[in-house]
Amino acid sequence: MHRIATLLIGLIAVLHLYIAWFEIFAWTTRGPEIFSTFPAELFEPTQSMAANQGLYNSFLAIGLIWSLFITNPEWRFKVASCFLLFVAVAGIFGAATVSPRIMIVQTVPAIIALIFAYLSYRKTAPTP
Repeated sequence: MHRIATLLIGLIAVLHLYIAWFEIFAWTTRGPEIFSTFPAELFEPTQSMAANQGLYNSFLAIGLIWSLFITNPEWRFKVASCFLLFVAVAGIFGAATVSPRIMIVQTVPAIIALIFAYLSYRKTAPTP
């Protein structure tokens, strides 16, 4: 369970590093091909807004990566859970405001990782 949870958390962190890179550095170059329904003339004026969103996505990635280095199982689970919940909520909001596809890309993997993190933690948690 621990390896699967670690792998999923790592993959979600990498996804958010990619999203951060895209929003900060490639918004005007790659954006029009990825968001084809967004008017092309709006990418340049929204570049700073996208970069700001990218910064938040980098925070999500950094928090998830941080959780992978925590050796105490209880705190590893708590920190990972916190950031996975942030990712899930961001995905729900994105699905409601931008595209339902965001729910599949962001929320579903975060919930699956959260389940595996919980199962992994339960195996190591001391019994009362």
